[in-house]
Amino acid sequence: MSKLNTRYLGLDLESPVIVGACDLTENSTNLKKIEKAGAGAVVYKSIFEEQIDLEDLQLSNLLDSYNERNAEMTQVFPDTSYSGPDEFLEKLRRVKQNLNIPVIGSLNAIHTETWVKYARAIEQTGVDGLELNFYNVPFSGDKSGAVIEEQQIAIAGQVVKAVKIPVSVKISPYYTNLLNFIDRLDKTGIKGVVLFNRLFQPDIDLDSLKHTTPWNLSHEKDYRLSLRYSGLLYGQTQSDIIASQGIMDGEDLTRLLLAGAGAVQVVSTLYKNGIERIDEMNNSLSVWMKYHQFSSIDEFRGKLSSKNTQNPFIYKRAQYIDMMLNSNKLFSVT
Repeated sequence: MSKLNTRYLGLDLESPVIVGACDLTENSTNLKKIEKAGAGAVVYKSIFEEQIDLEDLQLSNLLDSYNERNAEMTQVFPDTSYSGPDEFLEKLRRVKQNLNIPVIGSLNAIHTETWVKYARAIEQTGVDGLELNFYNVPFSGDKSGAVIEEQQIAIAGQVVKAVKIPVSVKISPYYTNLLNFIDRLDKTGIKGVVLFNRLFQPDIDLDSLKHTTPWNLSHEKDYRLSLRYSGLLYGQTQSDIIASQGIMDGEDLTRLLLAGAGAVQVVSTLYKNGIERIDEMNNSLSVWMKYHQFSSIDEFRGKLSSKNTQNPFIYKRAQYIDMMLNSNKLFSVT
């Protein structure tokens, strides 16, 4: 019988399907369904420093408006809906207590000191690991890419030193030399790299002439960039490789494992196809492994990585050139 066990951040997972940070992981009913469907682990929805700062400001402004209380006020006390980090941390603590699969906290901060502060606070909830969500949107050309990278490397190193639980970093693909950046991250002591963030992108409504904030779900075949870098990184880094973006079914999962990923994170496919898609992905992988006579993931993981493939150019641009030179085979030209 095929075993779907794998390891991530030093944790034993019974499935390579990890549910990434999203609104689904906030709901206790959903979390039980996720566990029952066979997920190997779950990443709890991120705590964002900007959200905490905004709620602090809103609460402060609301309380200030009640400083001059008088008899004509309809309410003596303000109607507050403040949550802040304490409520987030308490929810995360309860999630960890109620699930049997590993729970990983997720953090997106701004300042170095708050990365460390909230990382320590998340660790105190009892979670099994911590995921740092790195992404920087420059608003000017004053800061070089090298400076931004050094800041992120420093943050990762300080968080690793500040906590005892294993730390992973979820990154975007927008680095000049992603392999170099991951190699430097590796030296900080992180245990995993997640490829890649699904980034918020604004849009514009042409009728209302206003900005919109559409759902930014992945689409089929979006996994290919993650597949490329999973294949390039296999055997070249000490950190566990986790693929994300556009992984919709068991076939996509199998492809990423063959390229070199140790597990995958899924979100969009659960919104599109339901939480039961996790069980379908596990079953699909198991059937494929049985057909090819693999008894464990370790027997085939990285089999088609850059390190192991017989075609050394498959992950390089040379294949694109070859495709264009033979484009008549791909398209019907009249």
